[in-house]
Amino acid sequence: MKVVLAGASGFLGSAVAEDLIPRGHQITRLVRRPPHNAGEIEWHPERGELDPSALAGSDAVISLSGAGIGDKRWTSEYKRVLRESRVQPTTTIATTLAGLDAQLRPRTLLSASAIGFYGDRGDEPLPEGAVKGTGFLSDLVLEWESATSAAVTAGVRVATLRTGLVLAATGGLLTRLIPLFKAGIGGKLGSGQQYQSWITLADTVSAIRFILENDQLSGPVNLVGPAPVRNDEFSNALGAVLHRPALFPAPAFGIRLVVGEFANEGALASQRVIPEALLNSAYQFEHTDIRSALEWAVEH
Repeated sequence: MKVVLAGASGFLGSAVAEDLIPRGHQITRLVRRPPHNAGEIEWHPERGELDPSALAGSDAVISLSGAGIGDKRWTSEYKRVLRESRVQPTTTIATTLAGLDAQLRPRTLLSASAIGFYGDRGDEPLPEGAVKGTGFLSDLVLEWESATSAAVTAGVRVATLRTGLVLAATGGLLTRLIPLFKAGIGGKLGSGQQYQSWITLADTVSAIRFILENDQLSGPVNLVGPAPVRNDEFSNALGAVLHRPALFPAPAFGIRLVVGEFANEGALASQRVIPEALLNSAYQFEHTDIRSALEWAVEH
């Protein structure tokens, strides 16, 4: 397939490119600087600028743009960055796709999304059909996914990838947790009873490839593993894998003090998300339990 990839330099985007290229897919990267080679095309989504020829004749577009949700405290300015870094690129791609002649238009758009759509839901199982939650992140994800509407209307198969906690030592949550646990000061967050919906980087990229290559999957797809766990189980498993005790819990009030609003919608939120669409499509997860997932992740 000829695939156009936005967000290719990020933690997930680079892994997706590394997965697809050896399998014979041709990748063209959208970059926000002058291109370094023929495999890159410059665009400026903050201005809605994308040459339609960048997408014309390709089979699919994968959009993985977005500033890190937990990278900074949620000030009003950083909330603006979170929104614009997601909604503007998605809108630019979707409207460009819609404006192409049908015979030149890619058939598929895979667009990043997040399980933050569901909000803090306690022990409730959350398949793709679950209703939207409440809060800033839930509202942001709804707007992010809605930005694909022009492509949907034009007949493009759109799948929104509601991704959970991606586990790998090279990026994401574990880059913060592993040093703490290795230093012997890791532990549960708050009560530890909140559900965490995780997926290894290996399963993330293979699931994205599976969705890319299977036309029956469209709409929201929960990109999480099949066995969400409570935070205390996650913390104990990580401690065991690293041969360190998980004896130092971070109290909820301290987490709120340090990270602010993100605490309630991120670190302390309970999201028991079920990958129903992937399971019903017979996707085979490589990592199905948290211990084996973390054993793989700390080595990758």
